[in-house]
Amino acid sequence: MTVLSQNTNDKNRDAAFKNLKAKFLTWEQVYKAGAEKLQELIKPAGLAHTKSIRIINMLAQIYNDFKEFSLVQLKNFDRDYIFNYLINLKGVGLKTAACVLLFDMGLKAFPVDTHVTRVIHRTELAPENKSADEISLMLEKIVPFEKCLGGHVNIIQHGRNTCKARNPLCKNCVLLQKNLCAGLK
Repeated sequence: MTVLSQNTNDKNRDAAFKNLKAKFLTWEQVYKAGAEKLQELIKPAGLAHTKSIRIINMLAQIYNDFKEFSLVQLKNFDRDYIFNYLINLKGVGLKTAACVLLFDMGLKAFPVDTHVTRVIHRTELAPENKSADEISLMLEKIVPFEKCLGGHVNIIQHGRNTCKARNPLCKNCVLLQKNLCAGLK
């Protein structure tokens, strides 16, 4: 699902994942069906050709490494090993790895998307030239583990509902009202 979410919105990601789960019960079935069949099912998520090939290649690598189509064995390793394993899968960047660590493995990470990046830049917690990956690493260092999941989700919601890319609702911004945000300059 995290790979499907790359460069698309939740609605399109969810539609693609629903198609995938309706057709296949296991990741082995997805792998055996191949990239062409997968591409057809995940079209709603966009970039279906690239994503289908990457998913099939990831499944092949995971099977080669663990003799099963599952990352469950990664839980036997420390967080840094897991992180490095994930980012060495072609098509997995820092955000995708952070999502897997936080949501699937219950380990410390702070995924950063465009909404989080925008809020962090506008609050001046990081300068405009800091990338999402740099912000992710920064937040991971300063946010306590027990606040990472809620922080991630809440900042995304704030970015979607109030601190919008276009026409932000600064008059409704709790951060601006508490002088925690520089707002738009």
